[in-house]
Amino acid sequence: MNAPATLTQLAGLSTLPSPLASAALIIIDMQGEYREGALKLPGIDTATKESMAVLALARKHGAPVFHVVHHSPPGAPIFNPDHPHSKELPELAALPGETTIIKTLPDSFAKTDLHARLQATGRKELILIGAMTHNCVAATAHAAFDLGYRVTIVAEACATRDLPDVYGNVVPADVLHRQTLVGLGDCIAVVVPNARAWA
Repeated sequence: MNAPATLTQLAGLSTLPSPLASAALIIIDMQGEYREGALKLPGIDTATKESMAVLALARKHGAPVFHVVHHSPPGAPIFNPDHPHSKELPELAALPGETTIIKTLPDSFAKTDLHARLQATGRKELILIGAMTHNCVAATAHAAFDLGYRVTIVAEACATRDLPDVYGNVVPADVLHRQTLVGLGDCIAVVVPNARAWA
């Protein structure tokens, strides 16, 4: 019996991360809601630290950086745009010249101009980091793949939370995170552990 292999491997495609010289970085929903708000993620501190490392690399190599921020309707219990928790974590805040995209759906491309702004850069490879792994990161990765981008996801720069399953059990955050990335790594994205993938 053959060892398990991804569809990417079976197709003979590259499993190397997107080169920083030809990629754009998308930081997804790294907001206070996930650190101080109602949706505290158990892995947010690790993901923030690793996201800072990836962001530093992108800036060093001149890669375009897109900061995606989720907003619910005003007054909503989570991601209320009028509440400080909706702001991007200060360690990852946009610098002058970097683009901030406001989204209202899990997919960062849905009802935003992200695709048009990426096209303007001429870059067809994306590096994704952020939260939550199973939701907005996964939705954005699928949409990017469908739009013809080659996607790299940095595992340790993403985080999610515990969730109940249909049988009344709880799926721990680390299990959900890993399983989501295993699925995405089949053919949607190249998944790398951390920023050292570009060493």
